[in-house]
Amino acid sequence: MPFAPSQIIVRRYVRAGRTTFAKPMRVVSDDEAGLLLWMPVGTEHAQLTDTDGSTLHDRPLHEMRDPRLVRKKWRFWDILVLMPAGAAYSVWWFFSPEGGFGGWYVNLETPFTRRPEGVDTTDLVLDIVVSPDLSWEWKDEDEFAAAIGAPGYFDAATAGEIRAEGERLIALAKAGAFPFDGTHTGFRPDPAWAQLIGEIIPPLQ
Repeated sequence: MPFAPSQIIVRRYVRAGRTTFAKPMRVVSDDEAGLLLWMPVGTEHAQLTDTDGSTLHDRPLHEMRDPRLVRKKWRFWDILVLMPAGAAYSVWWFFSPEGGFGGWYVNLETPFTRRPEGVDTTDLVLDIVVSPDLSWEWKDEDEFAAAIGAPGYFDAATAGEIRAEGERLIALAKAGAFPFDGTHTGFRPDPAWAQLIGEIIPPLQ
């Protein structure tokens, strides 16, 4: 069943049976185009963090000593996130808190699965940043290279498939094709959504 517009759900990253990120987000729409979600700056979310404050951006999961989910505040950009059904990526639109469009972020990830209270996906580490002028750059390439062959991640062949999917999306960006064609760049949330929604994150484990 699709989620209802304005419903609050939790978008989770999972790896090796553990939740590594939990973001409460507002449903904009859930239809043939995909699941479209909104999260403003200041929203409380949870991120897997080791005892020294490091995260999965700093070291892979199997090298962490005692990681736990830690509540944090989302900073810098309001985000609109499109998760097409069956797609190995999500596309994020960045907005300043004042409403200005700041560009796109392509998060390579496994196709999402639904839960009654939200969706789960596994982050595939490699990402792409696309500026409003459609220039682009890879993000987290070093982290991606270090993850190849690591427990709970992916082998070299799968890494090649992940990069190929990224290259396909880069080609869309270069061409100014959807989702990089101006769609949603003027998005404004319902004023009723201004209330922060972090209180719905379930108890952390």
